[in-house]
Amino acid sequence: MDPELPVVRLCVAGMHAEAEGRPDAAYELFQQAWDAAGDDYEACIAAHYLARHQTSPEETLRWNQECLDRADRVADDRVRGFYPSLYLNLGEAYRKLGQPTVAYGYFVRAAERVDRLPEGQYGDWNRFAIAEGLRETASEAPAVGPEDDAPPVRRALDDGVDAQIRELLSRWCARADLTVLGLTLPAYLGYLGTDGDRLRLRSALHMVHAARRLPQDEQTALGAVIGAAALG
Repeated sequence: MDPELPVVRLCVAGMHAEAEGRPDAAYELFQQAWDAAGDDYEACIAAHYLARHQTSPEETLRWNQECLDRADRVADDRVRGFYPSLYLNLGEAYRKLGQPTVAYGYFVRAAERVDRLPEGQYGDWNRFAIAEGLRETASEAPAVGPEDDAPPVRRALDDGVDAQIRELLSRWCARADLTVLGLTLPAYLGYLGTDGDRLRLRSALHMVHAARRLPQDEQTALGAVIGAAALG
């Protein structure tokens, strides 16, 4: 985004107000940005921030949909990197409205575009949020045939394997094993159900297992997880 655009400057000021604990001032600045928007690109940016300050899930959904609609109208490289977070926000909005099947479809769309996110903390945060959304709504994935126009079902971790991994992670957190957590958490939290995700998670767990630094019961449990068909 061009930092010299008036709309962008207003949104940056609004983010500063958020960080300072002044939500009313932030909302006013984002509203000014919306009022000042001169085209769909600027309106897309302002709508994104306004959506964060709505007091009802219905209004949050409305502004997130407005943001997506404006991005679709722009339809060029300026908004290409917006789509993962746009679909993520719509998925979260539908989940809060009690529509998990619709939410799941938007989380899948976000996951399909995750490679457009920049490397670093912003990209990681969005990837983790998309993965969480998929985990929370996977049971509501629609059952479709190969010719149906619906989002493909992503291969979630087997519930039993997921529970075992969570138990191990809980133990490592309890004793602050930061080295093991630093290696395994990103692969687990960012798991989006692709073959590449399975390989990253299995490789991270295998490296911990190969180091043989865990208590024997954890070493055994981790070996069972690595050998599970769900990670094969």
